[in-house]
Amino acid sequence: MTATVDTVSPAEAPPRAARPHRRRADLITPYLMLAPAVVVLVALLGWPALQVLGISFRRLDLGELVRGEVVWVGLDNYRAVLSDPEFWVIGLRTVAFTAAVVAATVLIGLVVAVLMRHLSGPVRIALQLALVLAWATPIIATTTVFQWMFDQQYGILNKTLVALGFDSFAGYSWFASGPSTMAIIGLLILWQAIPFVAFTLYAGLLSASKDLYEAASIDGATAWQSFRAVSWPAVRPLMTMVVFLSVLWDFKVFTQIWAIKQGGPDGGSTTLPVLLYLKGISGSHFGVAAAIAVLMLVILVAVTWRYLRLLVRSPETEL
Repeated sequence: MTATVDTVSPAEAPPRAARPHRRRADLITPYLMLAPAVVVLVALLGWPALQVLGISFRRLDLGELVRGEVVWVGLDNYRAVLSDPEFWVIGLRTVAFTAAVVAATVLIGLVVAVLMRHLSGPVRIALQLALVLAWATPIIATTTVFQWMFDQQYGILNKTLVALGFDSFAGYSWFASGPSTMAIIGLLILWQAIPFVAFTLYAGLLSASKDLYEAASIDGATAWQSFRAVSWPAVRPLMTMVVFLSVLWDFKVFTQIWAIKQGGPDGGSTTLPVLLYLKGISGSHFGVAAAIAVLMLVILVAVTWRYLRLLVRSPETEL
């Protein structure tokens, strides 16, 4: 007897050797496609950031800038900034102001989003148009309107309060102190920030199925219970995003503060971005200004560290 052995032709054999190469190609291809965009971002953002970091270790005043001198001073700029009590006062003011404005923005934006979810068609459209107009108005134009509203002599607010019988507000100066000035600036930022938050959270609310609301109503759930069980899970991921973005934007606010009172009165509304401008562009101490910029970045990362983790975490790293 002779034994027969089944043979498989090379064409029918599975390309085992090619599979690892194909897997590697599938893994590398997305990174290759993203590489040009990453290179452009690094060139546009990474290089200027490295330049700022390098300048923070130099003495770069107007004289050095004109003469083109490179004078390395190590950590002297950081020591000068951190040993200045004014920096700590302004830093705490900036963090407290950012926290208050972000909290108010997100809370009011959520209320407006829920309101749009329950309003009838024409009323909802009118509210949305008003939000879009407030959002689209240029910053300087809105700032000018707020300055007129709170003006000591011609402001509509003082005139209205006097007309209502509050005679003590005749000629009242809303910009006489730092806290009141910061409060007005906070209202100005709220006016322009709420539309974005409201529309973003409203989009999340629309993703919740109406059947879930009907089921909650059949089960006898109250309005608060329906919001907690149905609406909140829909807006929670977006809430993380809008809080993170609001912190970034409000921490770096400069235009409104400078246009209102240029950090006054007596520095009472000065924040870190204004201090950065005063030291750098106004005072020509670019090395010290660069050190302040780096410290601002450190503070911002420390404040938003939890949100950064939430945004970049993967399923493997979730707690």
